[in-house]
Amino acid sequence: MAASHPTEPIYEYVSGDGPLLISFPHSGTYVPPDLAARLRPEALHLPDTDWFVPQLYDFFRDLGASVIRATHTRYVVDLNRPPDGAPLYPGQRETTVCPTETFDGAPLYPDGTNPSSAEVAARLNTYWHPYHEKVATLTRAITQRHGRCILWDAHSILSQVPGLFAGRLPDLNIGSAGGRSCSPTLVDRIVATLNAQTRFSFVVNGRFKGGYITRHYGSPAAGVDAVQLEIAQCAYLVEARVPTFDAARAQPLNLLLRELLGNVAGHRHG
Repeated sequence: MAASHPTEPIYEYVSGDGPLLISFPHSGTYVPPDLAARLRPEALHLPDTDWFVPQLYDFFRDLGASVIRATHTRYVVDLNRPPDGAPLYPGQRETTVCPTETFDGAPLYPDGTNPSSAEVAARLNTYWHPYHEKVATLTRAITQRHGRCILWDAHSILSQVPGLFAGRLPDLNIGSAGGRSCSPTLVDRIVATLNAQTRFSFVVNGRFKGGYITRHYGSPAAGVDAVQLEIAQCAYLVEARVPTFDAARAQPLNLLLRELLGNVAGHRHG
């Protein structure tokens, strides 16, 4: 799969007039036909998708936020991994920039048909680089316009993935690259908002500290605060092989996220 001209747009972008930029790199579900023909049948259920995360942030226009959302499945290319294959969590198991297995270690491709290095390079050129060129352009433009940019990288994952971590994740997993990708003042504001509620558990820089997007773009000294939120999917849906979105079930989390990002968007450096 090395097509240089995708038949579908690789991302959707909605412009806002405020300093907040929300990125959805893993919620895409489009599988190009040539890839669909190669994947194992069980992989076509896309088990590692960040299911329905954009729906949780349906209030973004009210906050003046800009949004960039990947359309293609992460099995094409993982936009939150370094392009050179460097590990995010040295010593821990993780999937690669062009995944060959699921989070639980099930192969995506029949034996002997994993993408070649040339195919990986082609996918990076076709999908990975354009997405990141857009994110880089947006963070620069927002910073120039507002003096700051808050890049919120929005994710979700099954609450239990034995192949990646032991036990059950907290509901909300805030990552700031160990405090390097955003200002302490902003983290304090996030923690204060989450401490003021009791429905959802949370942790800061636990198992998920932020992936490539958070680590690469976050530069508080340059006015760019980057934060990753990894949500345990049981916090807003019934976890299943092919889940469905229930707006009523998701409403409490949707309301909390609205409050949280409203507080984040109102943040001023100081």
